[in-house]
Amino acid sequence: MKLTILDVDTGIDDALAIAYAVNSPELNILGITTGFGNVSADEATRNTFQVLQLLGRSDIPVIKGADQPFRRETTRHRAYEVHGKDGLGNIGLPDPAAIVPDTHASDYIISMVKKYPNEVTLVTVGTQTNMALAIERDPSIITMVKEVIIMGGAVTVPGNVTSYAEANFYADAEAADYVLRSGLPITLVGLDITMQTLLKRESLEDWRCRGIEIGTAFANMCSFYMDFYEKNNPHLGGCALHDPLAVAVAIEPSFIKTKTMQVHVSTDEHTLGQSIGKATGHGIEVGLEVDKDVFTSHFLNRVLSCEKEQL
Repeated sequence: MKLTILDVDTGIDDALAIAYAVNSPELNILGITTGFGNVSADEATRNTFQVLQLLGRSDIPVIKGADQPFRRETTRHRAYEVHGKDGLGNIGLPDPAAIVPDTHASDYIISMVKKYPNEVTLVTVGTQTNMALAIERDPSIITMVKEVIIMGGAVTVPGNVTSYAEANFYADAEAADYVLRSGLPITLVGLDITMQTLLKRESLEDWRCRGIEIGTAFANMCSFYMDFYEKNNPHLGGCALHDPLAVAVAIEPSFIKTKTMQVHVSTDEHTLGQSIGKATGHGIEVGLEVDKDVFTSHFLNRVLSCEKEQL
């Protein structure tokens, strides 16, 4: 099993990613770190606890991290219109009975990487702020991380917040650029491939028909998410599985095909968050193709399952 840390800003697709990861026997989830993005860091932490409680996995540590950007004082508004006022589709999950540790997410990342050198996979599906802070505080971890899988960027396609920028990179462009240039072994899972992976409404009806709490909760959550997608991308007929695809790459890298590129992220106000890639013989791995049908089937078989099925 891969020793894995998830770094999230728990909105709806983060919740799906958490469930997918928890139900995948290939991954041993050491902990989940949280930060601002879709919602505030406090809200992301609460939402993560709520999702784990729903999944029956309150044993997994949740560690709060950055509540503001790496270099800036402000960032974009929260994505409440996408994910709901509570970040989880306004479905009213019970308050979690949990205590947030005093440790900062970046310090937790450093401690786990040093405890398990060359064994830890980091799957980061929010801003890169916690990762940037960890590298800045202890650059030695760069050579000790097994791999980093980032959901972020749009190297060959338009953005989803502006015509240039994907949401996670736009929310903290300086952190994203810092991490991509750090020398970490990175696989970038951006809009180039995530927009090809869709959850359809018929899947939600199947979840509701199972007669289990988690099925109803996730169906209601995703229904809210799909309503937003229908207003902005009515041709899709569903919602993109952004964050779950990053988890999928940790489970089975062959779900995607990548190209080695040097990528930097614009911090200029006019093109803030734009990810600019150049094909080279060195750099990071950028996902450009995805076996969408195989991935989607795998995701649907795992996300609500209490039984850990093998590939």
